[in-house]
Amino acid sequence: MDEVEMVVAHSERVTLRVGDVFLKVDADQARIDVEVEAMALAPVPTPKVLWREPPVLAIAAVPGRALGRLGEPSTASPAAWAAAGAAIRRLHDAPLPPRPGRGIDELAAELDGECERLVTNGVLPADLVTRNRQVAEAALRPWAPVFTHGDLQITHVFVDGDEITGIIDWSEAGQGDALFDLAILTLGHEEHLGDVVAGYGTDVDLDVIRAWWSLRSLLAVRWLVEHGFDPFAPGCEVDVLRSRL
Repeated sequence: MDEVEMVVAHSERVTLRVGDVFLKVDADQARIDVEVEAMALAPVPTPKVLWREPPVLAIAAVPGRALGRLGEPSTASPAAWAAAGAAIRRLHDAPLPPRPGRGIDELAAELDGECERLVTNGVLPADLVTRNRQVAEAALRPWAPVFTHGDLQITHVFVDGDEITGIIDWSEAGQGDALFDLAILTLGHEEHLGDVVAGYGTDVDLDVIRAWWSLRSLLAVRWLVEHGFDPFAPGCEVDVLRSRL
């Protein structure tokens, strides 16, 4: 009998690993629908869907190891980071998926409300929130929608040597801003931004990527705390926000 490993667990989703199989139990079946559809459409390596019996989705493990972890130095080579950039470019060049993304007005309203809660509830100092809200403004501009992963954390990108072997966790995939994916991949790993952009193969607005770092971190901090994660750990979201001061 293979050992059962708890990969992640919170009130919305539990992911278990049993040998080479991941079992994802999700309270929201719409997220699973998005994930299965996105993996079928994406022109990049994705996990194989083994079976689905709501509320459980079983997928095969992808070979290799994660590109890195937030808060820790990445041991992956610059070529592996560049390969990740190239894979993202293939995704962004693909036909749009059916799921629409959030509009600028909706995102701005969510950000303003979250910033107010962070200060009112004493989660973060007012000056830190105010400065990063100013930085985040650069991300709130019109963009041409592309096929985005939507949650492209470095733990979701797997490599073997310098090659991408799989990209996992597609439940947030949909139409969105290309620079958002690039920002989430490099959040807390600014030293690898040049490698990713080189692999991506076209000029990007680095100020907008930095703006997405601030925006994403502001929106994530309270959720992470409430779900048992630590955004205050070295190199994680709060340090990303402090780096903008």
